Amino acid sequence: MSARTRELFALIPASLLVTAGFLAIFLSQESLKGVGGQDELRDVSLTYGAIFLGLCFGAHLVIRFRLKHADPYLFPLVAVLACFGLVMIYRIDDELARQQAQWFVIGLGMFAATIIGLPDYRVLERYRYLIALAGIVLLVLPRAFPPTNGAYLSVRLGSLSVQPAEFAKLAIVIFLASYLRDTRQVLVLGARRFLFVTLPPLKHFGPVLVIWGAAMVLLFFIQDLGSSVMFYGGFLAILYVATSRLSFPVIGLALFAAGSYLLYQVRPTIESRVAAWRDPFDPELYERVGGSYQLAQSLFAQADGGVLGQGFGQSVLELQGGKPVLPAPQTDFIYAVIVNELGLAGGLALLLVYLLVVQRGFKVAMLARDSFSKLLAAGLTSVFALQVFVIVGGVTKLIPLTGVTLPFVSYGGSSVMANFILLALLLLVSDRARREA
Repeated sequence: MSARTRELFALIPASLLVTAGFLAIFLSQESLKGVGGQDELRDVSLTYGAIFLGLCFGAHLVIRFRLKHADPYLFPLVAVLACFGLVMIYRIDDELARQQAQWFVIGLGMFAATIIGLPDYRVLERYRYLIALAGIVLLVLPRAFPPTNGAYLSVRLGSLSVQPAEFAKLAIVIFLASYLRDTRQVLVLGARRFLFVTLPPLKHFGPVLVIWGAAMVLLFFIQDLGSSVMFYGGFLAILYVATSRLSFPVIGLALFAAGSYLLYQVRPTIESRVAAWRDPFDPELYERVGGSYQLAQSLFAQADGGVLGQGFGQSVLELQGGKPVLPAPQTDFIYAVIVNELGLAGGLALLLVYLLVVQRGFKVAMLARDSFSKLLAAGLTSVFALQVFVIVGGVTKLIPLTGVTLPFVSYGGSSVMANFILLALLLLVSDRARREA
């Protein structure tokens, strides 16, 4: 069986999950039971599943004709994540689910456009400084708009809200992969040992300091801890892959820790988030606006889910009077809703799918023959993995809470579109690597 045929058959479980998920939600809603009976609900669920399969089949045809040798499992795994997100968002708010479905279609369009319009992704190397400049502009652009929960995350154009950081992560990874392709040998050969660490030559380590400074600027000006961790962590991962020197990312982590501590002393928003993370059940913090209410309720919801969960549509999202149990359950806290309704088993299943995506991404990097392709695939995969870690770690109190979305699952058009472009770039690298092999 060819790789593309395996990919096609792997899309079937995703469409079945859409059908089963919507049917379970419909049957759990008392207001719908008397509308047309279970037969009508089943037909509607099958229709949703067929539409989802048809859209994925269209994207599959683009891959089949343009990327015949690409990894056969990456797209089906992403389809599983996307259908999981659509079902959960519909359970939370059907209107938001319709909007998310529209973003999913647009994201698939951008996915196809990237594959068709970028036959040789290595051309991106020529424009690395222009791409880097565009990424920096995208990062600081939200500073011109009002903050969201103390962080400058979005650009608002009328009713449309865009998170530029989702696209900036792609630009930064492309620049770093291109730059380190040219300088990695100099960083390794020119390094000097000092005490217990190996230090790179200062004149060539300048970009490290620049990226470190950019991460600190993110913390200071837009107060976005999640994006700072994601960008800087992705950079350290690419640096380690390029040089194979553990001391380089260790030095980078030390610099980031020192800078974060200094900013913690002067930025009240960062201080309040760390305080909420340290003791979310403090009554004073719990009652304070912008305090620990979100995190505490998230922990309560996950604990209430137990091992197998309450079932689809069974979690309580609003208290009497309309006060939400979980603020923004469709974005930051969708993982808590998932664990509440599907239990620890459902949460682990979702994380397993993410781990499989990350594993396939790093395999693409291992198969790549040229340095730029290897670094690009490793960087894109690292940023994707860190984004999952940052949001799940925040919701489960492993790290301070941030405003990053869960890729392909949380509500948000910017995240869906950017991650579909990320997926397209990975498949482009995979096709070239497997074809050469």
